[in-house]
Amino acid sequence: MPGVFVAIFDDAGRVLLGKRADNGRWAPISGISEPGEPPAVTAVREAREEAGVEVVVERVSGVYASPLIEYPNGDVARYTTTAFRCRYVSGEPRVSDDESLDVRFFPMDALPDELRPDHVRMLNDAAEPGANSAARFDR
Repeated sequence: MPGVFVAIFDDAGRVLLGKRADNGRWAPISGISEPGEPPAVTAVREAREEAGVEVVVERVSGVYASPLIEYPNGDVARYTTTAFRCRYVSGEPRVSDDESLDVRFFPMDALPDELRPDHVRMLNDAAEPGANSAARFDR
């Protein structure tokens, strides 16, 4: 399934994460594109819907294949994810839907322990504002 990963950084270099309602783990904002919706538009929409913030997409920071994910209802999925580095513009980060329990900014050197290793890798790839995304495509 195609998805987006939204690495939202503020001016202090902190990244916005949400605590997921389905598994209680912290994770970057992410989601699935609506039919016909370009991935960058999905990134902006998901930031607004999941965290109540407005962002500007700065660049693609990578394209990744997720591990197999099994959801509590038994669904199993693998995502091909386009990751975007985004700049926080406005809005008070808040829980805006039933997918999250909490939303807040974290310094990159103090990320929650329960982040999935692939999410940490994707955040590190997005952390440098001028990094070249061309070499960041996963196998």
